[in-house]
Amino acid sequence: MNIFGLFERRVGEALGRLEAAGHIPAGLDTSRVLVEPPRETGHGDLATNAAMAIAKQAKANPRALAELIAADLRTDPRVSGVTVAGPGFINIALAPSTLHEVIRAALLDQHGFGRSGQGAGAAVNVENVSANPTGPMHVGHGRGAVFGDALANLLAFAGFAVTREYYVNDAGAQVDVLARSAFVRYREALGQDVGAIPEGLYPGDYLVPVGRALAEEFASTLLDRPEAEWLPTVRTRAIDAMMALIRDDLASLDIRHDVFFSERSLSGGATDEIRATIEGLRSRGLVYEGRLPPPKGQPPEDWEDREQTLFRATEFGDDIDRPLLKSDGAYTYFAADIAYHRSKFERGFASMIDVWGADHGGYVKRMRAAVKAVSGGDADLDVKLCQLVKLLRGGEPVKMSKRSGDFVTLREVVDEVGRDPVRFMMLFRKNDAPLDFDLAKVLEQSKDNPVFYVQYAHARVASVFRQASETSGFTPDREALAGADLSVLTDEAEIELERRIAQWPRLVEAAAAAHEPHRVAFFLYDLSGVFHALWNKGKDLPQLRFVKQGDERSTVARLALLGALRGVLASGLAILGVSAPDEMR
Repeated sequence: MNIFGLFERRVGEALGRLEAAGHIPAGLDTSRVLVEPPRETGHGDLATNAAMAIAKQAKANPRALAELIAADLRTDPRVSGVTVAGPGFINIALAPSTLHEVIRAALLDQHGFGRSGQGAGAAVNVENVSANPTGPMHVGHGRGAVFGDALANLLAFAGFAVTREYYVNDAGAQVDVLARSAFVRYREALGQDVGAIPEGLYPGDYLVPVGRALAEEFASTLLDRPEAEWLPTVRTRAIDAMMALIRDDLASLDIRHDVFFSERSLSGGATDEIRATIEGLRSRGLVYEGRLPPPKGQPPEDWEDREQTLFRATEFGDDIDRPLLKSDGAYTYFAADIAYHRSKFERGFASMIDVWGADHGGYVKRMRAAVKAVSGGDADLDVKLCQLVKLLRGGEPVKMSKRSGDFVTLREVVDEVGRDPVRFMMLFRKNDAPLDFDLAKVLEQSKDNPVFYVQYAHARVASVFRQASETSGFTPDREALAGADLSVLTDEAEIELERRIAQWPRLVEAAAAAHEPHRVAFFLYDLSGVFHALWNKGKDLPQLRFVKQGDERSTVARLALLGALRGVLASGLAILGVSAPDEMR
């Protein structure tokens, strides 16, 4: 039951009646009409901007128009009062029975409460992580991994058909460097003194097992071969080993992908998909041979003033046209990325979401241009950039990892603090804001630790149900709780908790539409705060305690309220990929 959706339709009906009565003209654009929580709780339960959204079109005074809409809304039995404020805001106070109906719906629907048909089964591709398969994942990769996974959960909860995809960058120079690095470890495993790892190769200890595996499989047979012969074999083994390592790192955060798409497959299969993509664009006049002006400012050393094969990216909103071939005839990374996104579109994804690191911000315009081009404007690409993570312990920067060679691995962080703190805290900031992750603070049992605060709320609710069972013998099921007399919930703290629970379905739809799972984390923290305040109030006022000996009516009503709360907390935590414990130790 989405009370905001219900009243959006109700406001639409009011506008229809005003149109029929000749107060407003027909055919107005009402797409900007919203029903949302008021900015201040004291103003009511709902607020709408309907009058201000259509006043200019209707050539009407917004305040006068708001009064007409308010008069219609006052006839609704679900409403206890309607007021007009400022230039034309309409504030709606719901009848207590209306909030009670939301609580009953939340109880009966339980984990389905807040789900919607917003997505209508539309296919969405969420590509996240896509870290180069050259070593274990670092903390920065973890932020993108958690963000993308939570976004996929959120979209699925809102009714979209989500595919989670990982783009394996298994072509290009970096995987050749990986192969050469693994070959050094292979020689080492055979007993050779390799000394210090040569400059330019990957120095981390994570390649030691890869070298040993190569020694076991090939003995010394690779040593006397030229690089051109052993490189493809070692590269394949090393990539496979690194992807197994990455999958294991992701599994520690309960992150899995439906598709692992190989970059190498774009040009290494029976059909050269990159070439086909370029020629397809050329046939539409979107690829040409030309020269690019030098970059603004000091040109980089590798800039060449030469004729190139260029994509007309400027026709689709980019700043300049983009090269598709390097000077040696090899494809640019951009050419491969165009072909990859063309593949997504051909696989049925008109909606694509890519989760990238903040250092890729300059790449966004060209990829959006490419998606428009290869889809004929029928596909949309939303790129979400994840800012850097600064790892601290007690406020002090954390030292680098010996295992990786030059960074702290994600797995080390998960092993130290656990999956739940990592996931929740990665989502307790907007993705494009820098994040300080303090390994000490995320384990504190205090309000200042958001993951503890929210999980503690769920555990406290579970403890109330245990207390009710142990002291009063109450073990009501959801149907029995839904039949409780909720009219006893009259304290403002109880009513505020009802209001917050009622906001959950709207929050889900708004967060899904904006592709912002952090809104779920913020909502859960605020909701938990309202509950903890009610708990503390009950310690001072016995009449507000959740379980009251000899008062079954109020006990069952409050258990009903907490049952609805428990469902919302559990659903929200599940979207974030965080557990909902019944006990905290």
